[in-house]
Amino acid sequence: MTAPTPPSPPFRDPRLPFAKRIDDLLSRLTIEEKTAFPHQFAPAVERLGIAAFRTGQEALHGVAWMGPATVFPQAVGLGATWNPELVRRVGDAVSREVRAMRAKDDRVGLNVWAPTVNLLRHPLWGRNEEGYSEDPKLTSAIATAYTHGLRGDHPVYWRTAPVLKHWLAHNNETDRSTTSSSVRPRVLHEYDLRAFRETVEAGAVAGVMPAYNLVNGRPNHVSPYLSEHLRTWTDEELLVCSDAGAPSNLVDSEHYFDTHEEATAASLVAGVDSFTDHGTDSSQMIGRLRGALERDLLTEADLDRAVRRQLSVRFRLGEFDPQDDPHEATAAFDTPAHRALAQEAAEQAIVLLKNEGALPLAPDARIAVVGLLADECKLDWYSGTLIHRSTPLEGLYERFGAERVEFAEGVDRVRLKTAAGAFLHVPVAEGAAAEVRGAEGALDPALLAGRTDLPALTTDATGTELALVDWGEGVLTLRAPDGRYLSVAEDGKVRASVDQPGGWVVQETFRLEPHGNGHLLKHLGTGRHVCVSADGVKVADEDPEIFELVVAERGEEAVARAAAAADVVVVVAGNDPHINGRETEDRTTLRLPEQQERLLRAARAANPATVLALVSAYPYAVDAAELPAVLWTAHGGQAGGTALARVLAGDVSPAGRLPQTWYADDADLPNLLDYDVIGARQTYLYFEGTPLFPFGHGLSYASFAYGGLTARVEDATVRVSFSVTNTGDVTADEVAQLYGRAVDASVPRPRRELLDHRRVTLAPGATAELDFEVPLTAFGFWDVARNGWRVEPGGYELLAGASSEDLRLRTTVTLDGEPTLPRAVVTDGLPAAGFDEHRGIEIVDRTKVSGDAVTPAGAEPGELVYHACDFGRGVSEVTVEVAGAGTVELSLDGGPALAVLSTAVPTSGPYDYISLGASVVAAGVHDVHLRLRGPLRLAHVGFSG
Repeated sequence: MTAPTPPSPPFRDPRLPFAKRIDDLLSRLTIEEKTAFPHQFAPAVERLGIAAFRTGQEALHGVAWMGPATVFPQAVGLGATWNPELVRRVGDAVSREVRAMRAKDDRVGLNVWAPTVNLLRHPLWGRNEEGYSEDPKLTSAIATAYTHGLRGDHPVYWRTAPVLKHWLAHNNETDRSTTSSSVRPRVLHEYDLRAFRETVEAGAVAGVMPAYNLVNGRPNHVSPYLSEHLRTWTDEELLVCSDAGAPSNLVDSEHYFDTHEEATAASLVAGVDSFTDHGTDSSQMIGRLRGALERDLLTEADLDRAVRRQLSVRFRLGEFDPQDDPHEATAAFDTPAHRALAQEAAEQAIVLLKNEGALPLAPDARIAVVGLLADECKLDWYSGTLIHRSTPLEGLYERFGAERVEFAEGVDRVRLKTAAGAFLHVPVAEGAAAEVRGAEGALDPALLAGRTDLPALTTDATGTELALVDWGEGVLTLRAPDGRYLSVAEDGKVRASVDQPGGWVVQETFRLEPHGNGHLLKHLGTGRHVCVSADGVKVADEDPEIFELVVAERGEEAVARAAAAADVVVVVAGNDPHINGRETEDRTTLRLPEQQERLLRAARAANPATVLALVSAYPYAVDAAELPAVLWTAHGGQAGGTALARVLAGDVSPAGRLPQTWYADDADLPNLLDYDVIGARQTYLYFEGTPLFPFGHGLSYASFAYGGLTARVEDATVRVSFSVTNTGDVTADEVAQLYGRAVDASVPRPRRELLDHRRVTLAPGATAELDFEVPLTAFGFWDVARNGWRVEPGGYELLAGASSEDLRLRTTVTLDGEPTLPRAVVTDGLPAAGFDEHRGIEIVDRTKVSGDAVTPAGAEPGELVYHACDFGRGVSEVTVEVAGAGTVELSLDGGPALAVLSTAVPTSGPYDYISLGASVVAAGVHDVHLRLRGPLRLAHVGFSG
């Protein structure tokens, strides 16, 4: 007799709601099993048939790190398309390739860490390439499209589960795990939170990743905003995944907690559900969680919340219903459609910055294509490995014919001569150039070792001529004639061994340091100098070699020769995404590297018909005055070269638009760590200078006319309409942009702010009628006096045009709004961080759990202003809640000090607040001015009497 099959447990029943199934599964897990879930690599629970699970598959612009995949343009390039529909299709293709790759390699995860929605507030941020825009509206539109593509359109099961990066106010790599972003309430709500909020509310986000930095003195990994804001924006369970190593940073670098058990508990309680720490080894985090439970820093209910959130994502991914998962059989990988989409995205990302008739190129033109990126198809840290590859040179060869295209890279060709008179020599290594970095895939490519199977450099009487490139600030690469870059492996030997610079710590960069009559050659990856020994050339701490740099040819000489013989010159300049501006390293200047400036000058001197094509992850401050045409594109992925050639040839009319302001000079930039976009007048929203190229700028081979702007207020919406007509003679896309501006605001408001946009394709003579519905909430601001959103009554100007500065049409609507009311300081007091104006102040954490305080930012006093404070019939006493040591001075309307409150002795710690009181006489409505002196934290000001 056959034993009956035991019934399946409820968590296996697809007829039940996910919530009930998760309840059932949670009830079956032991506390020891649940303790293992919150690590990035959650182990299997074999007794229940639960598989292992990994959070985190990088997929920013294609599947990254896991080997060959379709490579789309960098995220900032996708932002430059201003085309959510296109970006949704890119996300769809990426998610299909994730599924197809996972079917063959179970290391590929379905919880994808993308997109990045950090706003491109400052163009020197090293990770500029990862974001979409400096504008929260455009960023959320593009991010929403990408997440919808990644999620798929099935109503129940998700193709992949997107996690937004990096929460919150994260735009600096310099000391990124210890710096605090001081974010005033208006900037928090109107700027930094907004891109996250609108994307989460759109319904295709599975979670977020906190950033390494602190915000207002508190690490993002214990941020109260995760519960106060993030989790209120959706009914879905959101999985919060830590950034790599960040849980340990809370103790090791930030020193915010004394023990890892305290830090881990605080993170979990704050809302972090999955800890990315110690690689694949989960034992350390399991030990910390067990320790926190034993010390009553955590409860089992806290643990259950985190496990529930992970299980929610896994159920949505179809893990427990493979028979019903519509994505299980997805096999679309490197399809013709994906290749065509990669090219379409690269074409749409190209921005024509200037054109005085030089473009498109004449069909019979003799073209010189020159520059360090002319024959490059660069990848970044979050790229997959190329299956297909096109460079600008290859694209122009294909489009115009090799006989019409001349190439000069512009590298300096050098030999390095030792003190003994010999030269560095690259030995022949058969097949060495065939290996491509990252082709095999890796869960953590930072752990990939350099090659040691190739012979190290030696010396001989003639040496090897090397291609030297200075990428700026003296950071050099040296390349052998067969295309291999000089690199250093773990054994310290110098070899020509890799196809491109790369890696978490780049091992292919050097610096020539003047020394006597020659130079020391410093390897930047190890910090050691190159020396010559009996067993080959290596880096070491002792006996550095003194080299003479023997130049066979300067790059500008080859560029000038090619330029002089051509009808038109295309200079392709830009950056290598692994050098001077990348994750872990901010840029120091907007300027092009000097070597590339020299190449551009040489080309221009030899041939005035010189077009500059910038291929870069970020904006540059370039002198475009004497150039007849300038283009920019982010690194365009596998089809970048073909796309650029087609735009240059006029096969495609460019219609990319700048997703961020291009400033004219470094002097236009605020301090990188100044996150107050309002006070520091940052981004197109507040910048009052003249940009090199404004936000939203981009030209076309066609021309467009705007007309018929109308606007009317209906219920909670402003309905706006206008027309766009192609008045040119080629079919082209136009990106019509709608901006708003408060006419007579009571507080500093944006000069103009993007409300919506539309990218449309128009044949010559065709007209598109565009309609927009703008919610009234889009005209609001965060009113610090009432600690909430408010639409101010009055006039609002609506502006339509081709960029934030090229505005063709305008009209005004009047909104009722809510009137401005004075602050009720007698009943509510003044939260210290709720100021209207400040100077020399930073916001810090009131406690380690929640709340804000303020403190002087440096040795000088800090000043605060709170407008329109209503003291009613009068008050007689002021009290302040302070910690530390120092003085608070109070005055009204900028007059003399009316009260001075000082701590007699410092408090015992920064979170040990005391109340100080003093007499003050005030009645009616006044502006309150506070001056803070000394290392003092001010949390609140109260009035009574």
